[in-house]
Amino acid sequence: MSGSTDPGAEPTQRLDVSGETCPMPLLRAKLALNQLPGGATLEVTATDPRSERDFQTFSAQSGNELLRAERHGEQFVYLLRKAADA
Repeated sequence: MSGSTDPGAEPTQRLDVSGETCPMPLLRAKLALNQLPGGATLEVTATDPRSERDFQTFSAQSGNELLRAERHGEQFVYLLRKAADA
């Protein structure tokens, strides 16, 4: 994804944490974001309903942008953009 601001664009990296419970989905997402350059996007697929609150709070506190948060049945899909200065 080269500088696109389209939340429907292809993510830089995908992370599937299905079956993992709080706090692991968010912790694994943080680790994955740490490996990405600023402006890169990470799509996270989770099944823990508590992840909704976790990812919203993380985004608000960390400066990483939550571009998309969707629910598809039992799955939750988040698209995060790493802050340029993170």
